[in-house]
Amino acid sequence: MTTTPLTEAVRRLLENAPKSALPLTYQQVAEALGLAPPRTIARVTGALEELMREDAESGRPFLAALVVSRRDGVPGHGFFELARALSRFPDDPTRQRDAYHREFARALAARD
Repeated sequence: MTTTPLTEAVRRLLENAPKSALPLTYQQVAEALGLAPPRTIARVTGALEELMREDAESGRPFLAALVVSRRDGVPGHGFFELARALSRFPDDPTRQRDAYHREFARALAARD
């Protein structure tokens, strides 16, 4: 799997962000990386999905769990869909928020 430069930059950002700054919003990631419109959030989410595939393939926690929507404080719908598709989250939607919180904790712990 070839990693794009944007995905590498997102990984570095999430691995090195101060724990006190996490989670970051999609907008904060875009701004930290100096992305300019159009499609800034779409580019961030595309890079996060690539990170999820890499992390799943390597058996690592999803670093993408450290990025959330400012609206509700959890990742967007696409995160949950891909987490299910990668067999990391349950199919039952009522159990997905708990799975997310566990994944967030695992991603934080993996940075230490």
